[in-house]
Amino acid sequence: MRHITVLGATGSIGVQTLEVIEKMEGVRAEGLSTYSKIELLEQQARKFRPKKVCVVSEPHAKELKIKLADTEVKVLSGSEGLVELAEGEKSDTVITGIVGIAGLVPTLAAVRAGKRIGLANKETLVTAGDIVMSEAKRCGAQIIPVDSEHSAIFQSLAARVNPKEYDREVSEIILTASGGPFFGHARESLLGVTKEQALKHPNWSMGAKITIDSATLMNKGLEVLEAGHLFSMPLSRVKVLVHRQSIVHSMVRFCDNAVIAQLGAPDMKLPIQYAITYPARMEMTGNELDFLSCGPLTFEEADTETFRCLSLAYQAGNIGGTMPTVLNGANEEAVSLFLNDKIEFLEIAEVVEQAMDAHKTIASPSARDILEADLWAREYVRGALHKIK
Repeated sequence: MRHITVLGATGSIGVQTLEVIEKMEGVRAEGLSTYSKIELLEQQARKFRPKKVCVVSEPHAKELKIKLADTEVKVLSGSEGLVELAEGEKSDTVITGIVGIAGLVPTLAAVRAGKRIGLANKETLVTAGDIVMSEAKRCGAQIIPVDSEHSAIFQSLAARVNPKEYDREVSEIILTASGGPFFGHARESLLGVTKEQALKHPNWSMGAKITIDSATLMNKGLEVLEAGHLFSMPLSRVKVLVHRQSIVHSMVRFCDNAVIAQLGAPDMKLPIQYAITYPARMEMTGNELDFLSCGPLTFEEADTETFRCLSLAYQAGNIGGTMPTVLNGANEEAVSLFLNDKIEFLEIAEVVEQAMDAHKTIASPSARDILEADLWAREYVRGALHKIK
């Protein structure tokens, strides 16, 4: 029996995780969390009967506690409640589906509790990868990526002949990108892009923030930084190719120039299930890849001049320290401003770059330094908004 805690249960990854769990034998949802979507969390709690749920928003937590008074489900609240849920004694696996740096503290708590982490929150490693990976090794936690690209790399690396010669055998990691809704557009054509246009992803159904990140290629930039930490790979050996069909989820090139790739239909349920069952595989239906109807598979170079967020991510990663945190925090704030019609699409990259230029990097940050750098970046972007307008 596996006992699963789902952080961010009401988001896209969380909802799909529960759909996967529902079809699996010997798996129980032990804990669920949300920020404030208590109507959906109540439905999930009544259906899956977890021991505990957490609502980060205190007022919403009080409301849910009343709604679930006729059940035995314990309602936690706030960031402390989220950490308690992540550390849960009964749970052996934590799926981290919280969006943004808000996932860092509870994920780190789960790591220190020695859990298996199904990592869907890339910002955790982008901002604090050195700390998290070091703590995972110290505490015996197992980090298995849920992002389709990193899951593909994880699966492809399993084919290497000699794990002890990983550094010698692996030449490069190749992350594939859909290119988002504006692939092939010139920079001038992106002036005046609306959020409705940016939210129309060609292949994947995701939350608003990650969909905008896909449109700017920041999502791929964050994945580059995450891959560097997950697979102990210098960024110079992490490449990006645009693959519009989203069939090849990522690839690994080995020293003998053999390339091993993981292919599949664009369906997040596969990497979610694999993170739960690894190293075993379980049957899954409804997501079969039909090679006769998927069409030609194409690959092209990413346009980092038009979509500058990708090059900014490489720049931040090469600087290191608190700079990736500033990249991430500034981007989260800028995307929020764009979604609220406060800035233009192209201004997302501009304000992120301004924040990076203004930041004084701390080379070897503590967890506290990282959280403070995140707050600084957000405040900087909000201040930059007044200069833009």
